[in-house]
Amino acid sequence: MITTFITILVLYITIGTIIAFISRRFGVKTTSEYFVAGYRLGGFLSSMTYAATTYSAFMMIGLVGFAYATGVGALGFELAYLLSTITLLAVLAPRVWSMARSRGWVSPSEMISDLYDEPKLGMAVAFIYLVALIPYISAQLIGIGSIFEGIGLGYITGVIVAAILAILWIVIAGIWSVASTDAYQGLWMISAALIYIGWLVAYLIPSLGLNIHDIVKLMDETGISGLTDFWSIPTFLAFTIPWLFFAITNPQVVQRIYMPKNTKSLKRLVQYFAIYGFLYTIIVVLIGLLARTLSEAGYLARIANRDLVTPTLLLMANPVIASFIYVSIVAAALSTANSIVLSIASSFVRDFYEKRISKVDHRKSIILANIVVLILILLASIVAYLRPGFVVEMSVLSSVILLPLAPITLTAWILRSSSKLKYEAFTALVIGASIALVSAFIYGPKRSFITTWLGLPISSWVLILSTTIMVIGLIRARFRS
Repeated sequence: MITTFITILVLYITIGTIIAFISRRFGVKTTSEYFVAGYRLGGFLSSMTYAATTYSAFMMIGLVGFAYATGVGALGFELAYLLSTITLLAVLAPRVWSMARSRGWVSPSEMISDLYDEPKLGMAVAFIYLVALIPYISAQLIGIGSIFEGIGLGYITGVIVAAILAILWIVIAGIWSVASTDAYQGLWMISAALIYIGWLVAYLIPSLGLNIHDIVKLMDETGISGLTDFWSIPTFLAFTIPWLFFAITNPQVVQRIYMPKNTKSLKRLVQYFAIYGFLYTIIVVLIGLLARTLSEAGYLARIANRDLVTPTLLLMANPVIASFIYVSIVAAALSTANSIVLSIASSFVRDFYEKRISKVDHRKSIILANIVVLILILLASIVAYLRPGFVVEMSVLSSVILLPLAPITLTAWILRSSSKLKYEAFTALVIGASIALVSAFIYGPKRSFITTWLGLPISSWVLILSTTIMVIGLIRARFRS
């Protein structure tokens, strides 16, 4: 198994690196080209980088394990995200795309500072990105480390390999190398998912003397096909609310709205992503449910650490199939980590450097961006080494911290100019993010989701308070005018 995995991994890395170097021909001379491809991505590349950026180690490691541990409620949790994202993209993406091109936005924090006419707000947003997304980047490294650990190559080895690849594929050509390798990795991911479910249904289950009818019956008998005790209403809200606004709070996906070269490419981004997301979600959750059913029926040992469900299950597969799927998880995690790191770097370069000087030297900006990339990946690697939580909780924690940006961003997108609300936006950001961070510090990454205040999860309070502050600001501005 180890030899096969290493062989396929080397093949994956080699092809990806070649693609990254080829992408340099598109040219990277300005920060706009380095961070948002000069607004020149076609429909296929736009949709694939959006999908690969969105779907990470959270899926094949986190969501498989989450479905295994909590049942079919995990499907509702993830489909709620997908439906919300498609709706937000269909309704608001054309407006954002148009404003990004006319106003020259490169980073999402720059977008906020421009719409509220307050540079300090953009700097605050950039800082929140840094604090919030280090756990998310770390979750990707944890996912890759878990794969290496399950195979027998060592957790730390996986984290180091992931960190080196992330740095390499970003530095080669910025967003061009990230987007092109995203397309390559996205195709690898969906192919592996199809192979994975095909192997389970067509080979593993029949080899145990079972058929689909038996599996469905076992699911009903064990309660896996229904809502388990885990999925109380407060718990469902706690996990789902941050995900509903992922498309407008997470900079790596907001930034991808800027990049399509025309409205046709933007429409294809939404359409192709919807198809990709639905198919990938159904497959991943089904894998987790099938694995749990086999455990309940005694065909598979019970897996205590849910992040190890996929590594454990694939020990039963042919080494070539297992290795191909393992590498797809590396691809999913790496594509997301790359995109997040590059987005955060763009915010720091634009809001802390380029907006503060009279004449921009793009060469110096790109060098600064690469330095920020190195620092971010080093910080994420340290957190991954400490391994503070499961992949799902680590990922959703980031979205809870970013949740105050939902009403702030929606208000700005709808009004197009919100300079009268800049103080409310700043207050909403600080209070909302502080609640999320303090609760995570007090309760830990896991318990902060299931803990309720007055019957509502903490994520609800973050959204309610930040939204209330913005509504008060809107009322105040209306009366003043």
